Amino acid sequence: MRSSGAEKKLEWQGYKLVGDSAGVKGCHWLKAKLLYGKPCYKEKFYGIESHRCMQMTPTLNICNCQCLFCWRFHGMKDYPSRDTMSPSEMLDKMISAQKEIVSGFKGDERCSKEKWLESREPKHVAISLSGEPTLYPNLSELIEECNKRGMTTFLVTNGTNPKAIAALDPLPTQLYVTIAAPNADVFEKLCLPRTPRLWERFNETIEILPSLDTRKVVRLTLVKGWNMGWELEYAKIISRASPDFIEAKAYMFVGDSRNRLTIENMPGHDEIKMFSDRLSAETSYEIKDEHPDSRVVLLSNGKKSLRIREG
Repeated sequence: MRSSGAEKKLEWQGYKLVGDSAGVKGCHWLKAKLLYGKPCYKEKFYGIESHRCMQMTPTLNICNCQCLFCWRFHGMKDYPSRDTMSPSEMLDKMISAQKEIVSGFKGDERCSKEKWLESREPKHVAISLSGEPTLYPNLSELIEECNKRGMTTFLVTNGTNPKAIAALDPLPTQLYVTIAAPNADVFEKLCLPRTPRLWERFNETIEILPSLDTRKVVRLTLVKGWNMGWELEYAKIISRASPDFIEAKAYMFVGDSRNRLTIENMPGHDEIKMFSDRLSAETSYEIKDEHPDSRVVLLSNGKKSLRIREG
């Protein structure tokens, strides 16, 4: 079970807790789409409807790293117990939590009734909220349950659990692997691994990525003063991973990361664009799109369509 202090902290931050280790949270872009029609970068890049996206995790406070740039609460000392509920029950409870999250928009004159009704029936699941989802032992079953309900899935992983990634069946609609460091030294200082050999395991994931038959994205989480630069080193990792897309994204000064970093560590969008230009020159990837509000630039090798069809 979570400690009462950690639970109160998470609830204060807007999380809806599900069982012992799962959770849902409405992101900024859910509200922006419902009230102002402004989509998140996933909608702009890939066609996912922001107001029908459920941001969740089966491992809310379970992670093998304590990255300085992470927005989550790092108060846990040991891994909490994992949920014993079935993936089907977990997904049911998460959808109920999502309905609670959007309930308050119903009476807002800025929100159309049509979009509000759609928001209560999410069609996309972002397994990315917090923690490391590949540490959830029933991840394949959770993805399969989403598939059965016609929901697309974006899985975001730090790549340090290659055996779990290789064993995924089915694979998510889109697999994100975060690259937060160009080398082992930066990884140790910025990501603060909690167990040994995580950099080596990350590199094992990079080696197996080309063999995975799904859409693949590497996300460079860029922290000014920590891991920007090293374009050639990043390019070498990307060459081995052979992803379909690259997202160069700024660290955002939000959540509990504000207790570890400063606002000066958040790159401006112009700095992300300059980094992306230099990275493009070192790779076969070309800049295809950008979302200045999220400080992210998308690069593509041109082999797959940008847009995906929701289930």
